[in-house]
Order: sequence, then structure tokens, then C-alpha cells
Amino acid sequence: MWAAVGMVAAGAALLAIAGDKLVDFASALAARLRVSTAVIGLTVVAAGTSAPELFVSVIAALRGAPTISLGNVVGSNIANIGLILGVTAVVSAVPFTERAFAFEYPFLVLASWITLLLCRDGWIDRLESAFFAVSMVAFLAYSVWVARREVSRAEAEELVRTDAASLGSRPAALLIAGLLAAMAGLGGGAQLLVTGAVDIAHRTGLGDRVIGLTIVAIGTSLPELVASLAAALKRQHEMAVANVVGSNIFNLLLILGVTGLLSPIPADPTIVSSDMWVMMGFTVLLFPLVAKGRVLSRVDGAVLVVLYLGYLSWLALSR
Repeated sequence: MWAAVGMVAAGAALLAIAGDKLVDFASALAARLRVSTAVIGLTVVAAGTSAPELFVSVIAALRGAPTISLGNVVGSNIANIGLILGVTAVVSAVPFTERAFAFEYPFLVLASWITLLLCRDGWIDRLESAFFAVSMVAFLAYSVWVARREVSRAEAEELVRTDAASLGSRPAALLIAGLLAAMAGLGGGAQLLVTGAVDIAHRTGLGDRVIGLTIVAIGTSLPELVASLAAALKRQHEMAVANVVGSNIFNLLLILGVTGLLSPIPADPTIVSSDMWVMMGFTVLLFPLVAKGRVLSRVDGAVLVVLYLGYLSWLALSR
């Protein structure tokens, strides 16, 4: 038991360090590539912080634990909005850009709804997985194309925070290497934390569904929490929002797409009939919270956190 606790502590420490460095290198890279921090958060950072979910879901599916695989994705998306975005807003009010509100957020709602519909027959087969993967590629290509057209070089340079400005003069190859190293740190930290947490959970007799939706989901979502908090504290609010929205899109389209292509994913009826609707509820709830002023306030963040804690309590009671 103590070994598992040590793994959880080591994983959390590694996540904190890697998350801080990820924001630095991503901000500097945004200036070098002449794109906004929003598109870097939506693509590079979102992909990096979603890497733990991808790794865990693929391994779980290949080892015959598909309920953990699907529960990880659904639980991570719920945690990303209720916990990560909620805590980030409590720390610092999070503004939504017009583009995020008009394009990325509606795309997330659509992807969540399609996932729910496709899971109602009890499976995500290879054809549906291929549809997810192709949709992910199309979304990324369009996002990068639009972002590069909208942001000038001067605007991109202004978006890089002061602490990361010194990195902007470094060669692009060095920035990419630093970004990859930070991503590796996030992935390694998440794996340490999840491995220890799952070991503790199994000793307490929790089922695969609850493990996937809670311990594994929260553990693999910690990179998003660290990256979003670091971005908000360093006044990179665009990256904080884009990281959460982008990670949720990655989780649905890329992770389910890749995992389902390797092995068709059976959809647990309980997850489909309850937890996926919770995921939809959290996703749709963002609209009225943000629409009033394009800002997720501290009060809004507190509401999301309380609702997420209520969801965890409901899971515990229903088990």
C-alpha cells in the first residue's frame, strides 16, 4: 500500500513540474510559428495532455478491460469541465474568445452528442472509430488554417508571456524538444499516479466502471489541470480554455478513434445510460455560464466544482 501511495506522490510532483514547463515552451513556440497561444493550446498542448488518456485507454482495451477504457474517456471529459475548468476559473476568471465560443465549443457539443448516439447500440466498431479519427484530422487542419489567417506576427509575439520570452530566441528544434520532454514528463507522471491509484482502488474493491470514471479519469486529467492552472496564473487564458476544450475533443475523437481501430470498444450500458448524459450535461452547461459575458467567473467555476463533487458522491452512493 505504501508503495502505491509513493507512486501517487511522485506522479503528482512530476506532473506539476512538467505542466509548468509545457506552458513555457508552448508559449514560445506560438511566437515562432506565428500563431496564437489558443491554437497551440488547442493542438499541441491538448494533444500532449491527452497522451495519458490515450495510453491508458489503448492498454486497457488491449488487456481486456474496455470498461476502464471508455470510462476513462467519459470520466476525463467530465473532470476536465467540472474539476479542471472549474478550479481554473476559481483561481482566475477565464475569458472565452469569440472563436472558441463560436467554433470550438459547438464542435465539442456535436462530438459529444455523436459519441453518445453511436454508443447506444452497445459498441464502437472500427468503421465508427475511423469516422472519429478522420473527424479529428479535419478539425485540427481547419483550426490551424483559421488561426494562422487570423493572427499576425506582431499579435503572436504579444501573446507570449514575459517568463517565456527568453525562450523565443532559441532554435525551433530546441523548443520542440523541450515541448516533447514536457509532454513525456506529463505522461510519465500520470502513469505513476494512475498505477498507484488503481492499485489502491483495487484493494478497496472498486469496480472497473467506478475506477475508470474516477481514479483513472482524474489521474489522467491531472496534466490538463496543471497545464490549465499554469496557463491561467501566467495570464495565458486562451491556452487554458483551448487546452480543456481541445483535450475533450481529443479524448472523444482521437482516443476512441485509435482505441476502436485497434479493438472494437463495447459500451457499458450503465455508462451510456447515465455517465455519458452527465458528460453531455456538463458540456451543455458551459453555454449559459459563458454566454452572459464570454467569461467563466469565479462563481461559475465554484458551481462547476460543486456539481462535479456531487457527481462523485452520486457514483459512490450508486456503487
